[in-house]
Amino acid sequence: MKLHIKRSYTFIEDRGTDTGKKSGIPLRKVAAVVVVDNPYAGRYVKDLDPMIKASAALGHELAAMAKAALAPYSAQGVGKGALVGIEGEQEHANALLTTAFAVPLRDALGGGKAWISSMTKVAMAGTPIDIPMNCKDALYVRSHYDGMTLMLPDAPMPDEIALILCLANRGRLNARVGGLSHDKLKGVDGLV
Repeated sequence: MKLHIKRSYTFIEDRGTDTGKKSGIPLRKVAAVVVVDNPYAGRYVKDLDPMIKASAALGHELAAMAKAALAPYSAQGVGKGALVGIEGEQEHANALLTTAFAVPLRDALGGGKAWISSMTKVAMAGTPIDIPMNCKDALYVRSHYDGMTLMLPDAPMPDEIALILCLANRGRLNARVGGLSHDKLKGVDGLV
């Protein structure tokens, strides 16, 4: 199975201050989105393995888009998600976000030992979705618990799936709730 990309979007958010306190390196969060036809829209299919295998190419494409948008920074935070049009099932989105999707993503980002948080739902075009994000290398870096809210005015159509990858170049601005810090990760080995 090959999933054809019908449309793509890139969103960039840059923040240099929070509550008036400047914060050194600005926080850049990006979202890369591809919209594909849902080959299983309107019908139940027991074996989703062809869709899972096809997701690897989408992971590669989304990683390239998101990395380009994040430049000149490298990724520290990551999150993923998908919106499935109303003729599909939430399980179709989850099939596209498994390890097959994440391996090329991790390769492109230069690591990523931690579990990647995600959100999926069946929705009409224009429905907002919150994509949770966490540190790509260690789940327990509290400063990197963040997210992006997206709304695609024309996606997903009833027979489509919108796949989303979010990246951040650092943790939240002025993060100060304790826990493992990103600069102390060397030798932690993922803490997944």
